[in-house]
Amino acid sequence: MMDDSPLRLRFRPLTRDDFPTLTGWLAQPHVARWWNHEYSPEAVERDFGPAVDGTDPTHMQLVLLEARPIGFIQCSRFSDYPSYRREIERIVEVPEGAATVDYFIGELDFVGRGVGKAMIAAFADLVWERDPDLSCLIVAVNSANEASWRALLGAGFVRVGRGDLEPDNPIDDSLHEILRLDRPR
Repeated sequence: MMDDSPLRLRFRPLTRDDFPTLTGWLAQPHVARWWNHEYSPEAVERDFGPAVDGTDPTHMQLVLLEARPIGFIQCSRFSDYPSYRREIERIVEVPEGAATVDYFIGELDFVGRGVGKAMIAAFADLVWERDPDLSCLIVAVNSANEASWRALLGAGFVRVGRGDLEPDNPIDDSLHEILRLDRPR
């Protein structure tokens, strides 16, 4: 059980040594529901290996609570993914220097306890520190994934739009919440 003390979250770059953990998390029902990602070792290598190698510009991080791996978070600049940028721009403006984040808590015993909100807020602080050219973070979340968009709101994001996007999981409706966090002044 967690107490009210601040969480000691850390982030470190994802490595291939983390792929078995990542594979297990992607197979967990609470992650698979929203990520709908293949979780075979070959699929994890195919989709996460290029970022680990530095040939894909997405910054992938393992989330640690104390020394225990509990989740995954990644950050991508919209300028590196122009087709995704165009899709989001049908709903909201995407300024220069904007990026997006994707995340999940892999360990079920940390779901629904405020860890997601703390993880997102701490990661945003890290992103601002490491990338002075970043203007804002814009995240699209399926409207049915209320826990995810509420975690973003709790981390300081503001809802800036709502619209139809291709869902990650074909069982979902296309309606998405679009949330934004601007760089602190």
